[in-house]
Amino acid sequence: MEEIKSIRISELKDFKNHPFHVQQDMEMCALMKSIEDEGVIVPLLVRPNPDGEGYEVIAGHRRKAAALWAGLTEVPAVIRELDDNQAKVPVIIRYMLEEDAIISMVDANLQRERISPSEKAFAYKMKLEAMNRQGRKADITSAQVGPKPERSNELLAKQVGESVAQIKRYIRLTYLIPKILQMVDEEKIAFTIAVELSYLTEEEQYELHAVMDMEQCTPSLSQANRMKRISQSGGLDMDAMYVILEEEKPNQREQIKIRADKLSQYFPSDYTPKQKVELIEKLVKEWHDHQQQLDVAEKSRKRGNAR
Repeated sequence: MEEIKSIRISELKDFKNHPFHVQQDMEMCALMKSIEDEGVIVPLLVRPNPDGEGYEVIAGHRRKAAALWAGLTEVPAVIRELDDNQAKVPVIIRYMLEEDAIISMVDANLQRERISPSEKAFAYKMKLEAMNRQGRKADITSAQVGPKPERSNELLAKQVGESVAQIKRYIRLTYLIPKILQMVDEEKIAFTIAVELSYLTEEEQYELHAVMDMEQCTPSLSQANRMKRISQSGGLDMDAMYVILEEEKPNQREQIKIRADKLSQYFPSDYTPKQKVELIEKLVKEWHDHQQQLDVAEKSRKRGNAR
């Protein structure tokens, strides 16, 4: 059963444990501008809120956020009140079971162009758990005849275009503490390394994050794998982490370490580590080229004096 109507933004609630983040990036700015000019063209998909009043958003979290931000735009010396029609957004109301709602929410958001590893990890986990619950209900209510149905993880893999093993790796990321998971999203820690680190206990992960922060380095894949093995044997502590991280990596040359907090004051707050490194390399190259020019000029001057 569905119906389309306009609902106040204040009545729309975010989906419980929603794994996708709403970033205020260039795409969001374009969406906000579009909504300011033309309103919300594509209705949101919602269902009656199972926990109380209002409606729970299944698909359209970015449109909801953009509409809210667009409505809060301030114009100097002008205060404009919105009438009922302007304060509402068009939605599709659909009555659905919890598992159907989760699957619809995940499917709608997986269509986005940019999805972080953490978003994909929790989305896969939520959908797989919902599919497993649906499968158990089907086993109870239907006769076991005909060919054996696909397993939930195999069906999910086919739907999202990933291997079963890769989906398992993504779900492993949900075992990471938030600080390390953020480093994965920021590309400070590679995906395969993060999967290995996910096998450390929560306490060990917090200790590792502290060591990485103090040493200003991250483990290689072989180092992460060794930490995992030592953790499983019960012998991983901060001292062992220091010893492992201080080892020279196979392809590692001599490094110069500079504390990040000493450099951060010279960069814009939104600069990523990769952008900082690229700028430092560019400036060092410019300095090197300038020094070479000075050397050439000095040699030329000395030759002139010798004459």
